[in-house]
Amino acid sequence: MNASSFKMNTKGFTLIELMVVIVILSILAVYMVPKIMGRPEQAKQLKAKVDIQALETALKLYQLDNGDYPTTQQGLQALIQMPDSGPGAKNWRAGGYIEKGRIGKDPWGNDYVYLSPGVQSDFDIISYGADGEPGGEDKNADIKNWELE
Repeated sequence: MNASSFKMNTKGFTLIELMVVIVILSILAVYMVPKIMGRPEQAKQLKAKVDIQALETALKLYQLDNGDYPTTQQGLQALIQMPDSGPGAKNWRAGGYIEKGRIGKDPWGNDYVYLSPGVQSDFDIISYGADGEPGGEDKNADIKNWELE
């Protein structure tokens, strides 16, 4: 067979077909939008968990280079700027331990809480959730490094 033996179908979509597709998409949107709109808090909690895990990694690198974790007083700032007080960081890595050179806030705009030595382990990192206060449930639940998998 050659190309000239095939008839080209030049029909487009009819108005009815387009209307059916629009109705189906509208029905899907009615069911999906409320479900998608309920996810921002889950996304914030996930981001806080990822941030805490990244901070843990940076702290472990700091400890490998310097023999100890930064103290509570030195804080997470020691990951981006060589500490000038407390135990020295004699092998502090030029450029720091955080890629973007700044310690961000948690997804709710609060600072991460850092304790070293920690109550639960060598160091504790906590986000107090949406309310910024210790304790709470759901969106106000604390996210703690020792509870992450």
